[in-house]
Amino acid sequence: MPRRVTAIAAISFGTALFVIDGSIANVALPTIARELGVGEGSVVTVVTLYQLVLVMGLLPFAGLGDRVGHRRLYQLGQLVFLLASAASLLVDSFAQLLLVRGGQAIGAGMALSVSAAMLRDIYPARSLGSGLGINSVIVASSNALAPTLGGFIVAQLDWRWVFCAAVPFALVSMLLGRALPAPVPRKERFDLAGGAWSAATVGLLIGGLELAVHGTLSPLGIGAAVLGLVSAILLYRRERARTRPTVPIDLLAIRVIGLSVLGAIAAFVATSAMVVALPFRFERGMGFSPAEVGLLILPFPLTLLVVAPLAGWLSDRVKPSLLGIAGMTLAIAGLLLIGFLPTHAGWPAIAWRLSIAAAGFGLFLAPNSRLIIGEAPRDRAAAAGGLLSTARLLGQTLGASIVGIALAVGIGIGPAPFVIAAAFALLAGLCSVVRLRTT
Repeated sequence: MPRRVTAIAAISFGTALFVIDGSIANVALPTIARELGVGEGSVVTVVTLYQLVLVMGLLPFAGLGDRVGHRRLYQLGQLVFLLASAASLLVDSFAQLLLVRGGQAIGAGMALSVSAAMLRDIYPARSLGSGLGINSVIVASSNALAPTLGGFIVAQLDWRWVFCAAVPFALVSMLLGRALPAPVPRKERFDLAGGAWSAATVGLLIGGLELAVHGTLSPLGIGAAVLGLVSAILLYRRERARTRPTVPIDLLAIRVIGLSVLGAIAAFVATSAMVVALPFRFERGMGFSPAEVGLLILPFPLTLLVVAPLAGWLSDRVKPSLLGIAGMTLAIAGLLLIGFLPTHAGWPAIAWRLSIAAAGFGLFLAPNSRLIIGEAPRDRAAAAGGLLSTARLLGQTLGASIVGIALAVGIGIGPAPFVIAAAFALLAGLCSVVRLRTT
């Protein structure tokens, strides 16, 4: 037990590190654009490049983790992150900043690709849901902390320190990392060609989608996304003949895992669409100031802090599919209530609606993650973890892109984004219904 507690702390600090680093840069973008002399449209690349490189690396790094050992890759990832963070203090051009962000994303991808697999080794099988619930709390609280911490740093220090804000978490996690499960490397060769192909395919799909949305449906973005789709089909044909494929289609073929991954993507699309659409709804549709928007959204992460660990604990005792159905029913109700919120509504009316939606997503996500990680064969735990993280990032990117399209065509301020989010929540709930009928 003492070693388990230390290992849990190591994973928790590492999770907080990468969640904070992924979102803290948002508040610094206007300052970066002004001081480095780049346009406001271009400076968003600081965020999108990080997300893109991260999601491209998750599945290949998960396969590499099986080859060299999970703990070794996790610690190496944090070291890469630390070096890139130190380099951020020397940045004096936008190109250098993008290079630093790419390095941070590579380090984050190394660590995140194997963190879920190590959680499975840390917790007994009967407590895996509780462990994932605790991890969900870390994610929610880190997301809530990031904007406040970033705003303080930008106001008091040079903006470059924003990219070093998570360094203390990395140092603590590395120091505690010796308590993590010992590396158990495997002898099979790492599929370098499959890893590179996988990364390129994800990059084309997501990068093309980003270009298409931000470039007003630019031909270049559409072409890249179509090329990525063709590449995905060819990669699927290659990988299905392999015993341990880099793209874990063997896990997707397991009905419970496949449905859970689809449900995770749909749920993350719904949450991302809601979170991205809310500031526009509050500022442009309801007349709140930017300073007020952060406080208005706060009930969502605060509710997740309470519900996520409870849902994880319940998933060790109640069928996760039942929790998923209940959760998505609440989420759909909350999203529709938010979508048709009166324009003159005050903070209390907004808060209870957001809390209903958050309770629903909290009840769904941790139990659903438990099935993806827990139902995978133990020697494929890293692949399952990479699959879960990829589903999260893919869903978040799709959700943000949907809101971008809605804003571009003039329906992003009204109820449309929340109705679309509710439709994806319905899809996630249907995955739980089908999964319950087959187990």
